[in-house]
Amino acid sequence: MTIKCLIIDDEPLAIEIIKSYLIEFKNLEVVGVFNNPIEALQVLDKEEIDVIFLDINMPKMNGLEFLRNLNKHPLVIITTAYREYAIESYELEVLDYLVKPIPFNRFLKSINKLTARLMTLNGIKQAVDFDQDPHIFLKVEKKLIKIFLHDILFIESLKDYIKLHSREGTYISHKSLSSISEELPSENFVRVHKSYTIAIDKVKSIEGNLIEIENKKIPIGRNYAKYTKDKILRDKGNFLNE
Repeated sequence: MTIKCLIIDDEPLAIEIIKSYLIEFKNLEVVGVFNNPIEALQVLDKEEIDVIFLDINMPKMNGLEFLRNLNKHPLVIITTAYREYAIESYELEVLDYLVKPIPFNRFLKSINKLTARLMTLNGIKQAVDFDQDPHIFLKVEKKLIKIFLHDILFIESLKDYIKLHSREGTYISHKSLSSISEELPSENFVRVHKSYTIAIDKVKSIEGNLIEIENKKIPIGRNYAKYTKDKILRDKGNFLNE
């Protein structure tokens, strides 16, 4: 899935940073770069754009005013030096709000959130249906690793890190379990414990408060038990009778 992007920003350095980040993702295509929102209107009318990386304080028109005046608009990721517009931005249903200078780790989280949202909007995010090979990028040391969702078995928390277990191997990344869980499609993944998120279709069995995946026994937390079992049973049909 190619994701078409627009960058609207009046700061040359900020534009270059965003472009340099986007180059790391082969499925993201920059269709246009504009110094003010008005110049971008023609492209938005002619092309199907998936996401706009939008600054707020710009000449001629404020980025938020621009959003309010669009009849329909793509997903929007705000890129700004100002924190005070965050609440107002989310009222306009922006996907994410990035404060400059934007660290790459924070940008990566935003791209994973973007990919997950587009899978939902395009009808790709169906339970146990990965025909389009959706994936995320996980930063492991200094490298971005492409991980297909259908390969993920489960993810465990290691304090400030996560350990992602997949059919291809295990990967340790400086990331929280809450953060990566939010980026994964909820139809296919569920958090079952404060330290574990699992792929629903990889569950082999449930015994008491233990889930078996690939010969690994994963505990179900007390606060997660009812929701976890209901979700697994619903998604896997008549999987278990207790």
